[in-house]
Amino acid sequence: MSLDYTNDTAAAEALIKEVLDAYPEKSGKRRAKHLSVAKATEEEGVTGCGVKSNIKSIPGVMTIRGCAYAGSKGVVWGPVKDMVHISHGPVGCGHYSWSQRRNYFNGTVGIDSFVTMQVTSDFQERDIVFGGDKNLDAMIDELDVMFPLNKGISIQSECPIGLIGDDIEAVAKKKHKETGKTIVPVRCEGFRGVSQSLGHHIANDAIRDWVFEKGVPEFETGPYDVNLIADYNIGGDAWPSRKLLEEMGLRVIGMWSGDATLAEMARAPKAKLNLIHCYRSMNYICRHMEEKYGISWVEYNFFGPTQIAASLRKIAAQFDETIQANAEKVIAKYEALVADVVAKYKPRLDGKTVMLYVGGLRPRHVTNAYEDLGMKVIGTGYEFGHNDDYQRTGHYVKEGTLIYDDVTGYELEKFIEKIRPDLVGSGIKEKYATQKMGVPFRQMHSWDYSGPYHGYDGFAIFARDMDMAINSPVWNKFKAPWKAA
Repeated sequence: MSLDYTNDTAAAEALIKEVLDAYPEKSGKRRAKHLSVAKATEEEGVTGCGVKSNIKSIPGVMTIRGCAYAGSKGVVWGPVKDMVHISHGPVGCGHYSWSQRRNYFNGTVGIDSFVTMQVTSDFQERDIVFGGDKNLDAMIDELDVMFPLNKGISIQSECPIGLIGDDIEAVAKKKHKETGKTIVPVRCEGFRGVSQSLGHHIANDAIRDWVFEKGVPEFETGPYDVNLIADYNIGGDAWPSRKLLEEMGLRVIGMWSGDATLAEMARAPKAKLNLIHCYRSMNYICRHMEEKYGISWVEYNFFGPTQIAASLRKIAAQFDETIQANAEKVIAKYEALVADVVAKYKPRLDGKTVMLYVGGLRPRHVTNAYEDLGMKVIGTGYEFGHNDDYQRTGHYVKEGTLIYDDVTGYELEKFIEKIRPDLVGSGIKEKYATQKMGVPFRQMHSWDYSGPYHGYDGFAIFARDMDMAINSPVWNKFKAPWKAA
């Protein structure tokens, strides 16, 4: 039976103190700023979730963050399917980032789509001494011969590139003149910033400087043109999202970077509205398009029927009565599906507790999807969130919810041990340790090889997967360590 820390702020604060007491005094004081409990505010239905965020992790304390290279190559640029993405540096970073996130795409690998291919300049000691510019130049020529249908190349720099000062911008300009193709240098060396978050920002700036600033192509526009931004099509997520938008009469002229083409990105400034899913990774480019091209943007959430309906109405409100009426028709169309899913799974999941620890938007966006199934999110936090992420979280989580930023492996393990949730949703590095503690787990970065989870169809898959995790008979075969004791 889980200990219910929800709605018991004092108990949650006592738990935080107990966990912090294990640290040396200085480290404990630093980590205390990152741990808190959601508290009621003057605004109805909104809690205060403020914690210290987006600062350097404590050396020697295990963190679950990634680096700037991971944020640029692994998140923003990697899913652009008709470009070849060079991991410029030693082979290790490139190999580790090879096709991890299940960014689905249409196309033929090696012909017109290159998402699942890993291309690396394989830096050696001689490259550190003499520089890798010449090898990069030759590499781009080879890639153009090997993959003639590629529409462009991105150069994703790893740590040594920034340390030795390779001029990847000069190489990009030179090869653009020779090939006529878009060559994008991205200064995303892993040591930049405190997490992968800066890599997102750097990647956005590269889109601004090396795609938009090179000229927006001519494109026949319409009154209902929208961009679907910051959906990476993990497990096919962007496809059901696009389906809903098109069912309500909108035309998606760009869907990036999941299943994206370079042309879709280049024509983005022609849209009437930007719809952003993962705020943390691409709010930068949306703000730029608003400032330079006058395109407003709306953040939406397609996890679970409650948020899907709210988001469809919010998006429709940006257009005329025709689109607004269509939105209501779309919501009504899926009412029977939602009712069937809830009827089947809510009795099996009602009252179950969940702890989340993920990146991007998931620590807040999925909470209502759980609540639609009768479950309670009793703890949540971000790997690389900023202050505005935690402000947005207050619109989703209830008073008494445990909030933790850049949580250490020790802290997360202790929280799980003391709270004993019915389910933990986090990343691959936390999965097996949690399961060994006897606690069901779902990998919420890439859906544990399942998905999609977006949209009404995705909600059915989401409910099935949570039921499968929590109610699997395997948990009756052994006892959690604290129960065995």
